[in-house]
Amino acid sequence: MKPKVLVTRRIFPEVVERLRQHFDVEYNEADRLWSPQALAERLREKDGVFLTPTERVDVALLDACPRLKVVANMAVGYNHIDVAACTARGVLCTNTPDVLTETTADFGFALVLAAARRVTEAERFLREGRWQTWSVHMMMGREVHGTTLGILGMGRIGQAIARRAALGFGMRVLYHNRSRLPEAVEAQYGARYVDKDTLLREADHVIVVVPYSPQTHHLIGAAELALMRPTATLTNIARGGVVDDAALAQALRDGRIAAAALDVFEGEPRVHPHLLQVPNVVLTPHIASATETTRRAMAELAADNLIAGLGCGPQAGRPPTPLNPEVLSSTAAGEGRAGS
Repeated sequence: MKPKVLVTRRIFPEVVERLRQHFDVEYNEADRLWSPQALAERLREKDGVFLTPTERVDVALLDACPRLKVVANMAVGYNHIDVAACTARGVLCTNTPDVLTETTADFGFALVLAAARRVTEAERFLREGRWQTWSVHMMMGREVHGTTLGILGMGRIGQAIARRAALGFGMRVLYHNRSRLPEAVEAQYGARYVDKDTLLREADHVIVVVPYSPQTHHLIGAAELALMRPTATLTNIARGGVVDDAALAQALRDGRIAAAALDVFEGEPRVHPHLLQVPNVVLTPHIASATETTRRAMAELAADNLIAGLGCGPQAGRPPTPLNPEVLSSTAAGEGRAGS
């Protein structure tokens, strides 16, 4: 018998057909958002799951689904998955790094530009019929070229943004990271490693690209916003919860910073109501990786991980991007949990 898997959201039909070559697939083609209870019920007799950031894998779900062996996540971020609990139960977890780096960096830089140059604010001004004549002071924004960009989180995406900033816009690049990059990497972008407070004080534009964890929760809050220049902008393409959205809305309202751009939010798809009331913020619905080419690559990589993780295909037992590879060295990934 083929292993049984669940695909939790509507994806690309050809990817589903690939999975059906190896598995008995239950597919949420209607793209309904399931409650945790409904997800657990559908997953109870499954060996693997292809999921997105809209579904949580926690202890309760794992306890309800003893057959589960592989969690294939169609995203880079995985704060919606309790990886430690999965590892303890011998459940392999995977994600989709690398394939979305350049696309996400493109969008992050687009948000920096949109916040600095008041793009969405100007569009609303025009659409609402308030543009009656040209004037010298109309919709004046902030320079981007030749200014200082501060990058919080200098991983793959952070470095791709630094490359765009330094080579494309002649920006001075400051960065803060858990660990300093090799000097050769810094030299590629003319990037200087500084502590977080220095970055916030000196940057004209700050972009946040760190993974979410308890340590990065509200990494940017009222105290950090108070360090920034009143002419500065803040962009968040990391994860909701890394920025304190309530504190940011207050800082924007009070003019403590000039503008912000957010693609991610605490408790999304809900957005803090105060953010909806301030004009100087660009808001987008978590679409930094949303090009057809990139989303297809993410889906294909997630499928590769699920197929290999469940012991099928030419890469059987060797999924490309495991989050907890220690599971692969045990019998858990290949044989499932005790009693399954």
